[in-house]
Amino acid sequence: MSAIDDLPPLRAVIAAHGLSARKSMGQNFLLDLNLTSKIARSAGKLSDHDVLEIGPGPGGLTRGLLAEGARRVVAIEKDRRCLPALEEIAAAYPGRLDIIEGDALGIDTAALLRPPVRVVANLPYNVGTELLTRWLDPPQWPPFWDSLTLMFQREVAERIVATPGTKAYGRLSVLASWRTDARIVLDLPPEAFTPPPKVRSAVVHFARLDTPRYPAEAKVLFAVVAKAFGQRRKMLRAALKGYAPDIEQKIMAAGLKPTARAEEISVEAFCALARQLEGRGPA
Repeated sequence: MSAIDDLPPLRAVIAAHGLSARKSMGQNFLLDLNLTSKIARSAGKLSDHDVLEIGPGPGGLTRGLLAEGARRVVAIEKDRRCLPALEEIAAAYPGRLDIIEGDALGIDTAALLRPPVRVVANLPYNVGTELLTRWLDPPQWPPFWDSLTLMFQREVAERIVATPGTKAYGRLSVLASWRTDARIVLDLPPEAFTPPPKVRSAVVHFARLDTPRYPAEAKVLFAVVAKAFGQRRKMLRAALKGYAPDIEQKIMAAGLKPTARAEEISVEAFCALARQLEGRGPA
């Protein structure tokens, strides 16, 4: 492992501060600074962006982001044991790292950042999907961020980028594809982490679309998608029964077969169905 800065290796930092990863916090520390720098580079140009990082732990990715030239990093860490290690990084990069102690689920992160913003994080497994859903479904679109570069379990990453007709295709696939260009940019084996998780991990890069790919009311679209995939083995007319009194007619008016199943329906077709349920008709 080559050095990316003058700070100690991450294993030494963890030993010095007694930072054993806690399963209750979904922690798996990525110690290879070459890999953290690679993740930082996959986020795109950082020198003209503020970067939001969730769950920096001992700061491996934080160091990668700063070494790759991030204008400013705002790191939100719930585990106060990690704060002294992060403060050492802040001292090595004066004025470029702000450390916020707290739970990212309860913090208005947008208020802490100056646009343009990129979000780059090795998300704790236990909150990753919830944070992603919040970022993809904010009160207003476009959101505060230009891109997301996030690490997930490989299985979750595959669900995010899945296409219609595949078993992995689901609610996350529709949500991501409707408002972003999402692709897997890096695959990581368990042994890259301490402690090694039982599953592979992958980094997904989401490039924001300024307007959604197809017209639809977000609240209606997401409700229909959630209901359809909530009973994905059922035909649409059964899965959506009760959503509207004339649901079968609405499905056909959107150009779909009532006997189709959710995993067969494209994002464009889901949007067409959402417009019918809004009463808007064809785009």
